[in-house]
Amino acid sequence: MQERLQKIIARAGIASRRHAEQLILSGQVRVNGKTIRELGSKADTGSDKIEVSGKKIAAAERKVYLLLNKPPEIVSALADPEGRKTLRNLLRGMPERVYPVGNLEYSASGVVFLTNDGDFAADMLKHWKNIEQVYHVKVKGMLNRQDLERLGKEIGAKMQTLRQPDATRGHTANYWYEVRMRSSKKEEMRKVLFKERHPVEKVKRVALASLSVEGIPRGRYRLLSQKRPTCFAMNSKVAEKRDPRNSCRLQNKFSPEFSAWLRSAYKKSWRRLGFLRAVKPRKSSPPVA
Repeated sequence: MQERLQKIIARAGIASRRHAEQLILSGQVRVNGKTIRELGSKADTGSDKIEVSGKKIAAAERKVYLLLNKPPEIVSALADPEGRKTLRNLLRGMPERVYPVGNLEYSASGVVFLTNDGDFAADMLKHWKNIEQVYHVKVKGMLNRQDLERLGKEIGAKMQTLRQPDATRGHTANYWYEVRMRSSKKEEMRKVLFKERHPVEKVKRVALASLSVEGIPRGRYRLLSQKRPTCFAMNSKVAEKRDPRNSCRLQNKFSPEFSAWLRSAYKKSWRRLGFLRAVKPRKSSPPVA
Protein backbone atom coordinates (compact mmCIF):
# COMPACT_ATOMS: atom_id res chain seq x y z
CA MET A 1 0.00 0.00 0.00
CA GLN A 2 1.36 3.39 -0.98
CA GLU A 3 1.82 6.04 1.70
CA ARG A 4 3.31 9.51 1.88
CA LEU A 5 7.08 9.43 2.21
CA GLN A 6 7.18 11.66 5.29
CA LYS A 7 4.79 9.27 7.03
CA ILE A 8 6.97 6.27 6.14
CA ILE A 9 10.10 8.04 7.38
CA ALA A 10 8.45 9.08 10.66
CA ARG A 11 7.09 5.58 11.27
CA ALA A 12 10.58 4.15 10.73
CA GLY A 13 11.79 6.34 13.60
CA ILE A 14 14.35 8.19 11.48
CA ALA A 15 12.85 11.65 11.97
CA SER A 16 9.66 13.46 12.84
CA ARG A 17 7.22 14.26 10.01
CA ARG A 18 8.33 17.89 9.90
CA HIS A 19 12.00 16.91 9.75
CA ALA A 20 11.16 14.25 7.15
CA GLU A 21 9.70 16.98 4.93
CA GLN A 22 12.98 18.88 5.21
CA LEU A 23 14.90 15.74 4.25
CA ILE A 24 12.72 15.35 1.15
CA LEU A 25 13.11 18.99 0.10
CA SER A 26 16.89 18.81 0.56
CA GLY A 27 17.14 15.80 -1.75
CA GLN A 28 18.19 13.24 0.86
CA VAL A 29 15.37 10.80 0.04
CA ARG A 30 15.58 8.32 -2.84
CA VAL A 31 12.94 5.88 -4.10
CA ASN A 32 14.15 3.09 -6.39
CA GLY A 33 17.32 5.08 -7.04
CA LYS A 34 15.47 8.29 -7.96
CA THR A 35 15.85 11.40 -5.81
CA ILE A 36 12.51 12.72 -4.58
CA ARG A 37 12.12 16.43 -3.79
CA GLU A 38 8.36 16.85 -4.00
CA LEU A 39 6.24 16.78 -0.82
CA GLY A 40 3.27 14.47 -1.03
CA SER A 41 5.13 11.83 -3.03
CA LYS A 42 4.11 8.29 -2.16
CA ALA A 43 5.84 4.92 -2.02
CA ASP A 44 5.23 1.33 -0.95
CA THR A 45 7.58 -0.12 1.65
CA GLY A 46 6.73 -3.61 0.43
CA SER A 47 7.79 -3.12 -3.21
CA ASP A 48 9.86 0.10 -3.33
CA LYS A 49 13.44 0.63 -2.20
CA ILE A 50 13.39 3.73 0.01
CA GLU A 51 16.63 5.36 1.17
CA VAL A 52 17.09 8.28 3.56
CA SER A 53 20.57 9.82 3.66
CA GLY A 54 21.91 6.59 2.19
CA LYS A 55 20.16 4.38 4.77
CA LYS A 56 17.59 1.89 3.51
CA ILE A 57 14.25 1.77 5.32
CA ALA A 58 13.30 -1.77 6.24
CA ALA A 59 9.89 -3.05 5.21
CA ALA A 60 8.88 -3.82 8.76
CA GLU A 61 10.35 -2.60 12.04
CA ARG A 62 9.52 -3.61 15.57
CA LYS A 63 7.59 -0.88 17.37
CA VAL A 64 8.89 -0.11 20.83
CA TYR A 65 7.09 1.75 23.64
CA LEU A 66 8.80 2.29 26.95
CA LEU A 67 8.73 4.32 30.16
CA LEU A 68 11.94 5.75 31.58
CA ASN A 69 12.52 7.16 35.04
CA LYS A 70 14.64 10.23 34.30
CA PRO A 71 16.97 11.48 37.03
CA PRO A 72 17.41 15.24 37.49
CA GLU A 73 20.06 17.08 35.47
CA ILE A 74 19.51 14.89 32.40
CA VAL A 75 18.41 16.53 29.15
CA SER A 76 15.13 15.06 27.93
CA ALA A 77 16.49 14.53 24.41
CA LEU A 78 18.97 12.29 22.57
CA ALA A 79 21.54 15.03 21.94
CA ASP A 80 22.58 18.27 23.61
CA PRO A 81 24.73 21.03 22.04
CA GLU A 82 26.10 21.93 25.48
CA GLY A 83 27.46 18.43 26.04
CA ARG A 84 25.26 17.57 29.02
CA LYS A 85 24.08 14.02 29.70
CA THR A 86 21.01 13.00 27.70
CA LEU A 87 18.51 10.14 27.62
CA ARG A 88 20.89 8.31 25.27
CA ASN A 89 23.15 7.64 28.26
CA LEU A 90 20.27 5.76 29.93
CA LEU A 91 19.22 3.68 26.90
CA ARG A 92 22.18 1.31 26.73
CA GLY A 93 21.12 -2.10 25.52
CA MET A 94 18.21 -0.76 23.50
CA PRO A 95 18.82 -1.77 19.84
CA GLU A 96 16.00 0.37 18.41
CA ARG A 97 16.35 4.12 18.10
CA VAL A 98 13.56 5.60 20.20
CA TYR A 99 12.59 9.24 20.72
CA PRO A 100 11.07 10.99 23.74
CA VAL A 101 7.51 12.25 23.38
CA GLY A 102 6.99 15.58 25.08
CA ASN A 103 9.51 17.31 27.30
CA LEU A 104 10.55 17.08 30.93
CA GLU A 105 12.68 19.97 32.10
CA TYR A 106 16.38 19.52 32.87
CA SER A 107 16.10 19.91 36.65
CA ALA A 108 13.00 17.69 36.98
CA SER A 109 12.90 13.93 37.40
CA GLY A 110 10.30 11.29 36.67
CA VAL A 111 8.53 9.45 33.90
CA VAL A 112 9.38 9.99 30.21
CA PHE A 113 7.59 8.14 27.40
CA LEU A 114 9.71 7.04 24.42
CA THR A 115 8.89 5.26 21.17
CA ASN A 116 10.03 4.74 17.59
CA ASP A 117 6.43 4.88 16.32
CA GLY A 118 6.43 8.24 14.52
CA ASP A 119 2.69 8.25 13.76
CA PHE A 120 1.74 7.52 17.34
CA ALA A 121 4.19 10.14 18.68
CA ALA A 122 2.78 12.80 16.33
CA ASP A 123 -0.80 12.01 17.37
CA MET A 124 0.16 12.06 21.03
CA LEU A 125 1.90 15.45 20.74
CA LYS A 126 -1.11 16.84 18.91
CA HIS A 127 -3.24 16.15 22.00
CA TRP A 128 -0.50 16.64 24.60
CA LYS A 129 -2.38 19.42 26.41
CA ASN A 130 -5.31 17.06 27.03
CA ILE A 131 -3.23 14.41 28.81
CA GLU A 132 -3.31 14.64 32.59
CA GLN A 133 0.06 14.51 34.31
CA VAL A 134 0.74 13.91 38.00
CA TYR A 135 3.64 15.71 39.68
CA HIS A 136 5.16 15.62 43.14
CA VAL A 137 6.28 19.17 43.84
CA LYS A 138 8.44 20.40 46.71
CA VAL A 139 7.90 24.06 47.60
CA LYS A 140 9.42 26.43 50.09
CA GLY A 141 7.34 26.60 53.24
CA MET A 142 4.00 24.97 53.96
CA LEU A 143 0.55 25.33 52.38
CA ASN A 144 -2.60 24.66 54.38
CA ARG A 145 -5.80 23.14 52.99
CA GLN A 146 -7.34 26.52 52.19
CA ASP A 147 -4.18 27.54 50.30
CA LEU A 148 -4.26 24.32 48.28
CA GLU A 149 -7.89 24.82 47.26
CA ARG A 150 -7.40 28.51 46.41
CA LEU A 151 -4.15 28.02 44.47
CA GLY A 152 -5.50 24.93 42.73
CA LYS A 153 -8.46 26.92 41.37
CA GLU A 154 -6.14 29.72 40.26
CA ILE A 155 -3.74 27.36 38.51
CA GLY A 156 -6.41 25.02 37.14
CA ALA A 157 -5.01 21.97 38.91
CA LYS A 158 -5.83 19.67 41.80
CA MET A 159 -3.39 19.96 44.72
CA GLN A 160 -3.15 17.86 47.84
CA THR A 161 -0.64 17.23 50.63
CA LEU A 162 1.68 14.22 50.51
CA ARG A 163 3.08 12.32 53.43
CA GLN A 164 6.47 13.75 54.40
CA PRO A 165 8.56 10.59 54.94
CA ASP A 166 11.84 12.34 55.76
CA ALA A 167 10.47 15.09 57.96
CA THR A 168 9.49 15.30 61.61
CA ARG A 169 5.94 16.59 61.95
CA GLY A 170 5.94 20.34 62.55
CA HIS A 171 9.69 20.78 62.14
CA THR A 172 10.19 20.69 58.37
CA ALA A 173 10.66 23.90 56.39
CA ASN A 174 9.70 22.63 52.93
CA TYR A 175 6.81 20.35 51.98
CA TRP A 176 5.92 18.01 49.13
CA TYR A 177 2.53 18.21 47.37
CA GLU A 178 0.79 16.19 44.65
CA VAL A 179 -0.38 18.25 41.68
CA ARG A 180 -2.65 16.86 38.92
CA MET A 181 -2.77 19.07 35.86
CA ARG A 182 -2.38 19.37 32.13
CA SER A 183 1.04 20.16 30.63
CA SER A 184 0.12 23.75 29.78
CA LYS A 185 -0.45 24.54 33.49
CA LYS A 186 3.07 23.84 34.73
CA GLU A 187 4.55 27.28 34.08
CA GLU A 188 1.41 28.87 35.50
CA MET A 189 1.93 26.83 38.66
CA ARG A 190 5.50 28.09 39.03
CA LYS A 191 4.46 31.71 38.59
CA VAL A 192 1.57 31.49 41.06
CA LEU A 193 3.64 29.74 43.75
CA PHE A 194 6.50 32.21 43.32
CA LYS A 195 4.06 35.10 43.69
CA GLU A 196 2.75 33.49 46.90
CA ARG A 197 6.34 33.26 48.24
CA HIS A 198 6.37 29.49 47.97
CA PRO A 199 8.78 28.96 45.06
CA VAL A 200 9.11 25.48 43.56
CA GLU A 201 12.28 23.70 44.63
CA LYS A 202 11.93 20.22 43.12
CA VAL A 203 9.61 18.62 40.56
CA LYS A 204 9.04 14.92 39.89
CA ARG A 205 6.55 13.62 37.31
CA VAL A 206 5.16 10.39 38.73
CA ALA A 207 2.47 9.61 36.14
CA LEU A 208 1.60 10.35 32.53
CA ALA A 209 -2.07 9.57 31.88
CA SER A 210 -2.50 6.19 33.62
CA LEU A 211 1.14 5.14 33.23
CA SER A 212 3.08 5.40 36.49
CA VAL A 213 6.79 5.57 37.27
CA GLU A 214 6.21 3.32 40.27
CA GLY A 215 8.43 0.25 40.21
CA ILE A 216 10.97 1.70 37.77
CA PRO A 217 14.34 2.48 39.42
CA ARG A 218 15.81 5.91 38.75
CA GLY A 219 17.81 5.92 35.51
CA ARG A 220 16.19 2.69 34.23
CA TYR A 221 13.41 1.97 31.74
CA ARG A 222 10.63 -0.57 31.29
CA LEU A 223 9.22 -1.89 28.00
CA LEU A 224 5.44 -1.67 27.83
CA SER A 225 4.39 -3.72 24.83
CA GLN A 226 4.91 -4.10 21.09
CA LYS A 227 1.39 -2.75 20.60
CA ARG A 228 0.42 0.91 20.82
CA PRO A 229 -0.42 2.01 24.38
CA THR A 230 -4.06 2.84 23.75
CA CYS A 231 -4.49 4.65 27.07
CA PHE A 232 -3.44 7.65 24.96
CA ALA A 233 -6.21 7.04 22.38
CA MET A 234 -7.29 10.45 21.07
CA ASN A 235 -9.55 9.46 18.19
CA SER A 236 -12.88 8.95 19.98
CA LYS A 237 -15.12 11.71 18.62
CA VAL A 238 -18.13 10.25 20.43
CA ALA A 239 -16.38 10.49 23.79
CA GLU A 240 -15.23 14.03 23.06
CA LYS A 241 -18.81 15.09 22.27
CA ARG A 242 -20.05 13.66 25.55
CA ASP A 243 -17.17 15.02 27.60
CA PRO A 244 -14.01 16.65 26.16
CA ARG A 245 -11.99 15.16 29.00
CA ASN A 246 -12.57 11.70 27.56
CA SER A 247 -10.32 12.47 24.57
CA CYS A 248 -7.58 10.50 26.38
CA ARG A 249 -9.64 7.70 27.85
CA LEU A 250 -8.15 4.37 28.80
CA GLN A 251 -8.53 1.38 26.51
CA ASN A 252 -7.17 -2.01 27.52
CA LYS A 253 -5.17 -3.55 24.65
CA PHE A 254 -1.76 -4.11 26.26
CA SER A 255 0.08 -7.37 26.73
CA PRO A 256 -1.64 -9.77 29.17
CA GLU A 257 0.79 -9.12 32.03
CA PHE A 258 0.69 -5.34 31.65
CA SER A 259 -3.08 -5.42 31.14
CA ALA A 260 -3.58 -7.09 34.53
CA TRP A 261 -1.48 -4.45 36.25
CA LEU A 262 -3.18 -1.64 34.33
CA ARG A 263 -6.68 -2.86 35.19
CA SER A 264 -5.76 -2.99 38.87
CA ALA A 265 -4.31 0.53 38.83
CA TYR A 266 -7.25 1.84 36.80
CA LYS A 267 -9.88 0.53 39.25
CA LYS A 268 -8.09 2.21 42.15
CA SER A 269 -7.72 5.58 40.45
CA TRP A 270 -10.82 6.04 38.24
CA ARG A 271 -12.51 8.26 40.81
CA ARG A 272 -9.57 10.67 40.81
CA LEU A 273 -8.72 10.64 37.09
CA GLY A 274 -11.67 12.66 35.82
CA PHE A 275 -10.52 12.62 32.18
CA LEU A 276 -10.79 8.83 32.03
CA ARG A 277 -14.09 7.07 31.46
CA ALA A 278 -15.53 6.29 34.86
CA VAL A 279 -16.28 2.58 34.97
CA LYS A 280 -17.82 1.41 38.22
CA PRO A 281 -16.18 -1.70 39.66
CA ARG A 282 -18.24 -4.87 39.56
CA LYS A 283 -20.05 -5.87 42.70
CA SER A 284 -18.44 -8.85 44.35
CA SER A 285 -20.66 -11.82 45.11
CA PRO A 286 -21.27 -12.64 48.78
CA PRO A 287 -19.00 -15.31 50.25
CA VAL A 288 -20.28 -18.84 50.25
CA ALA A 289 -20.91 -20.16 53.71
